[in-house]
Amino acid sequence: QSWSRGMSYCLHSESHLDTGPIYVRENGKLHVVNQGAGGTQNVAPKARPFSLFSRSFSVELCMNREDDRARRQRTDHFIFTYTKEGNLRYSAKSLFSLVLGYISDNVDHIDSLIGFPEQIAEKLFSAAEARQKFTEPVTGLRALQKFTEAYGGLVLCSLCLRNRYLVISEKLEEIKSFRELTCLDLSCCKLGDEHELLEHLTKEALSSVKRLLLKDNSLSDAGLRRMTAPVRVLKKGLENLLVLDLSCNPKITDVGIGYLLSFKKLNCLDISGTGLKDVDAVIKRLQMQIGLVHSKVPLKEFDHTNCKTEGWAEQTVLQWEQAVMEAQDNLRSRVATLHFYGKTHRLEEVVKCTLVEPETKASGSLQFYKENVQNCHLPLKKEVAGSHELKNNKKRALAEQETERTSKQKHLCLTVEDWDLLNTY
Repeated sequence: QSWSRGMSYCLHSESHLDTGPIYVRENGKLHVVNQGAGGTQNVAPKARPFSLFSRSFSVELCMNREDDRARRQRTDHFIFTYTKEGNLRYSAKSLFSLVLGYISDNVDHIDSLIGFPEQIAEKLFSAAEARQKFTEPVTGLRALQKFTEAYGGLVLCSLCLRNRYLVISEKLEEIKSFRELTCLDLSCCKLGDEHELLEHLTKEALSSVKRLLLKDNSLSDAGLRRMTAPVRVLKKGLENLLVLDLSCNPKITDVGIGYLLSFKKLNCLDISGTGLKDVDAVIKRLQMQIGLVHSKVPLKEFDHTNCKTEGWAEQTVLQWEQAVMEAQDNLRSRVATLHFYGKTHRLEEVVKCTLVEPETKASGSLQFYKENVQNCHLPLKKEVAGSHELKNNKKRALAEQETERTSKQKHLCLTVEDWDLLNTY
């Protein structure tokens, strides 16, 4: 038989080695090859001590000390795809991709990015952003500061935080790290005169701001005095400001408007809904001293659609908002549970931050522009019926998206009684 010839050859060729008994299965029966006799026996194998190593052989057990992250990184070096036939195919990633991934995982340890090429820095920022490195409490701020101090407006040139007072509260230091912003929308955030972010507006890092929207922020004359002090005294701060929205701040009076006369470059101003006493005198004063003319129609600069978040960190701001909303969802669930098992009464009234303008409707529109400046005071005129209807549809779609985005925030606001209830537990 073939197996006996092959086994006999193996035994004769390596007869000097003691390999022990050799078992062969054929036709459902187990046969043992007897090396001494050179034949086979159809008997059950006898137990025979057999050792793979000599007594002097020693073995050292080495444990794999790599963590799960390191083992996962080994597979990240390959790209797995499938062929048309359905076979698994993998190819190695480029060295650039591997290095980019490693640096983005440790982006908070970078010393400085000053002088580093912008094209590579943008890819590095995107890779770190995809790993949500900028949402981490401490390391995220440190990593973001490395990019903002090196690339300024490329990281973010325009920032819209309208009605996002929760994001401002949670990510204030990250927001203050942005430099060379040209547009900043803080409408409907109820910041007040003493907020740290308003003080930051006077710093040199935000001297590049040209559009500043502070609608409905509970500002008064004292807040305007602090905000304009660097411009009035040191000729620094918001000296490049072109567009300013202070509407729906009823505590701003004629005295506060006097502080705005230091903005010599101002082209558009909205003070609708403020607490002016002598409107005619204010209109005349603005026209005589800084050349601003009262507009009879609403200006396009204040329709709150031009200011958007733009730059490398656009998705980062969205990640911040999503994280804050998830935290508020958890808090709302907890408050609801405490209400159910604790106090029995509930208050239906919730603090809301909306764009309602009762003061504006009462006093009328107070928007101003410079006549000799082009493309800065385009009124919302009526156009051809077809194009006008198309624009209305677009605005309606944008309004619906904004309403859908802000409706969730409105329901997440907590009343004073809710906070008191949380503090008792």
